[in-house]
Amino acid sequence: MARDTTDETPIGSIDELSAYLASGCKPRSQWRIGTEHEKFAFFAEDNTPVPYDGERSIRSLLVGMSEILGWEPIVDEGNIIGLVEPTGQGAISLEPGGQFELSGAALETIHQTCRESNAHLAQLREIADPLGIRFLGMGGSPKWRRDETPRMPKSRYDIMTRYMPKVGSQGLDMMYRTCTIQVNLDFATEADMRRKMQVGMKLQPLSTALFASSPFTDGRPNGLVSWRGDIWRDTDNQRAGLLDFTFRDDFGFADYTQWALDVPMYFIIRNGRYHDATHVTFRQFMNGALKGEIDQPEPTLGDWTNHISTLFPDVRLKRFLEMRGADGGPWRRICALPAFWVGLLYDDAALDAICDLTGDWSVAEVQDMRDVVPRDGLKTAFRGRTLQNLAKEVLAISRQGLVNRARLNSEGHDESHFLAPLEETVARGTTIAEEMLALYHGRWNGSVDPLFGEFAY
Repeated sequence: MARDTTDETPIGSIDELSAYLASGCKPRSQWRIGTEHEKFAFFAEDNTPVPYDGERSIRSLLVGMSEILGWEPIVDEGNIIGLVEPTGQGAISLEPGGQFELSGAALETIHQTCRESNAHLAQLREIADPLGIRFLGMGGSPKWRRDETPRMPKSRYDIMTRYMPKVGSQGLDMMYRTCTIQVNLDFATEADMRRKMQVGMKLQPLSTALFASSPFTDGRPNGLVSWRGDIWRDTDNQRAGLLDFTFRDDFGFADYTQWALDVPMYFIIRNGRYHDATHVTFRQFMNGALKGEIDQPEPTLGDWTNHISTLFPDVRLKRFLEMRGADGGPWRRICALPAFWVGLLYDDAALDAICDLTGDWSVAEVQDMRDVVPRDGLKTAFRGRTLQNLAKEVLAISRQGLVNRARLNSEGHDESHFLAPLEETVARGTTIAEEMLALYHGRWNGSVDPLFGEFAY
């Protein structure tokens, strides 16, 4: 989750909010790849979650990583809750249940992304191994009940924890018991943003199917392949899900701004303190709704950037696009997710091909796909075929896009080999979740505990 900001630049008009999003437009030469991944921390001796405080704790991991990396601590009311690279190139943050997240630097190639992730995991093991802590990459917490899951001392999470049960049935599980891999990508113009947003929205259900890895809840099969995907079906439908207006031919920055203005806020930061603002929308805030409630009640650019970071559509627009549909997963998937989207969106021929393939998909069709995928995964039916069949076609376009990019490593290999884990999944027709379930019903003898050894980083 993004680091909260306190930019005090005053906002004079709604047009300035759209202009902020539009300021993300940049030439192709400046396009970058920002990859984020989350993982569950657990004690190796008994597969229990790691608390925030104590000698062996999340706090200890953050302090140790700060010493190794020289990154600056992020502190909230005296508690270290993250780290940031001094020049802003990368950060480590905590999700509400102690999920440990790397928000990677803006890099030029998937080769660099993979090296970054591997370096991060190696550095983390250096600190974690002496503490008996390991990490699990999957989409949903497989064993711990919500009341067994630690809570991180982060002010915005206190506000969200109070608010979530008011607006959906699964928001607390989203916060405390899910993990994702996400990639952030650039656009050149409003028209380029539109095409990428539309492709992203239409293909997030396929991404959920390809990365499905959350088949257990409270130590038992939950009847799904992506519990995480199902959780997002009823977290907070005012701020999450499929945005139908993004399918329009004239969709642009102003449309997203107008939508965001009418979503309730989470918080306002003033003088380093978080104030609950869940009772007002950003539009109401701009119209003076918080006068008399907080100091400096006039909205700032920092308030806007914080607000749009608390919106959760399947593709989130900031000054870049965030692809948000994938479960967390084993380390090879950390490189596969950005490869999948970069191949589709960063090569002109591939983008033309995927736009042609998805161009006439309707909101209703995509919503139906999104609703069924958490249960059926690659077996989901779509236009007379399965997502397994569709995935072969989409992955072929992505692979060609990566070949066309021709970003070679020192051994002369392009980025297309990073798609191999997804191509293997599609060739088999079974998701990681289904492989886990087969082990649970077979060699694991009805227990999820072996998962912590076999699927840990």
